[in-house]
Amino acid sequence: MDYTNLLNDSSGKKSKVGIIGATRGYGYTLLAQIPKVKLMDLRVICSRHPDECQAVLKEIGYKENQIVYCETKEAIHSADEDAVLIVSDYRLMPECGITALVECTGNTTVSADAALTALKRGINVYMVSKETDSVCGPMLNQTAAENGAVYSLVNGDQPRNLLDICSWANLLGLEIIAAGKASEYDFVWNRETGMLTYTDGNSKPESMPEIIDCWRYHGKETLDARKHLLKNYTEVISADLCEMNLVSNVTGLVPSSPFLNYPVAKTSELANIFIPEEDGGILKKTGVVDVFYNLREEDEASFCGGEFIIVRCENKKMWDILKSKGHIIRHNDNYACIYYPYHYMGLETPASILLGDFMNIGTHAECRQVSVLAGVAKQDIPKGTQLKVAGHHHSIDGLVPELLEQNTAKNAAPFYLLNGAVLLKDVKKGEPVTLEHVDLSDLPTFDLYKKGTEL
Repeated sequence: MDYTNLLNDSSGKKSKVGIIGATRGYGYTLLAQIPKVKLMDLRVICSRHPDECQAVLKEIGYKENQIVYCETKEAIHSADEDAVLIVSDYRLMPECGITALVECTGNTTVSADAALTALKRGINVYMVSKETDSVCGPMLNQTAAENGAVYSLVNGDQPRNLLDICSWANLLGLEIIAAGKASEYDFVWNRETGMLTYTDGNSKPESMPEIIDCWRYHGKETLDARKHLLKNYTEVISADLCEMNLVSNVTGLVPSSPFLNYPVAKTSELANIFIPEEDGGILKKTGVVDVFYNLREEDEASFCGGEFIIVRCENKKMWDILKSKGHIIRHNDNYACIYYPYHYMGLETPASILLGDFMNIGTHAECRQVSVLAGVAKQDIPKGTQLKVAGHHHSIDGLVPELLEQNTAKNAAPFYLLNGAVLLKDVKKGEPVTLEHVDLSDLPTFDLYKKGTEL
């Protein structure tokens, strides 16, 4: 994408940005970058912690006399046009004169309501809360189209960055065999000491000199050996499957399997792994989404935050030329890996906002519920148990997430609509939580989900 025309825009137009859930993590990185972007102004942030908002704004460089706390529509409408507003009620956001609403709460109920209201008023919505998009994305996208607004996932997070790679590949006529991402943390091995570190910030280095025995890739047996050695660290992570859910719903690519494959792999091996079984890989079908754990040495660059696609190499001479330029090509030259080994969180998000506000470019023209994120009981769970989304990975205690093709999901309950739900009947170990186990009928988000499945 060439941003020259945006940078040279002489209309005087600016994006007026409002952010819900602004002061921590992703939201903070966006807040910190906005003052650097000449075509963009921060208009309002919404948080239940206004004192924290004020402190963060001052830390970033805003002056105290620029910041105005507003509790009512009247206060908003009387505030100076150049002021940065703080509100505690997200329902006040559309009153603030914004062109762009960025939703970062991760709260499905709040973000869906905020997004729907904004879109119906013609305000563009940039969705960071992947949990919301997994269940409401198709209908929010449809609502945007009906109201002349833009609905967009955001650069800086893996789903949108991966969608951009897929879009680029489709433009060029490349056949996508698989598309995926690295899970959040790397496995880093020190060859000299034999110590292996899982980079989650909590795990202590572990002596594992025996990993040298499966360091070089020799096929599926290598992956099996690595998974066995690292079985205490590897798991199916709800945030990973949720992000692949988003990519699936836009691209039409389907889950490789309900729990995805999660091989422990080096970047250089991906074109040998995420290919059909008959060609020596692990895929039982093509046109899929998947996830891997990255394995590397200490002096090698990280992939924890990166995205990749595997494409078919149809012209051997052309791909031989590209292989000579350092691109990752399978050893028999019939598949290639194209990847971005990073994402930059909110630092990148202004690009999505400006493309939407200035050029009416969202993530996609079409979005359907191609796959459904559901949950399977790890053990017997009794009637009356209240399910709760919690933790860094937004998991649900007692459930293993699974990603199902929509046409096989039957009556599986959407994972991120289960927060706060009480089981109406027992769920046996290995069973999915279904719509018979919970009552979601009072949730507006469930209504949006059902309508989305009908598009």
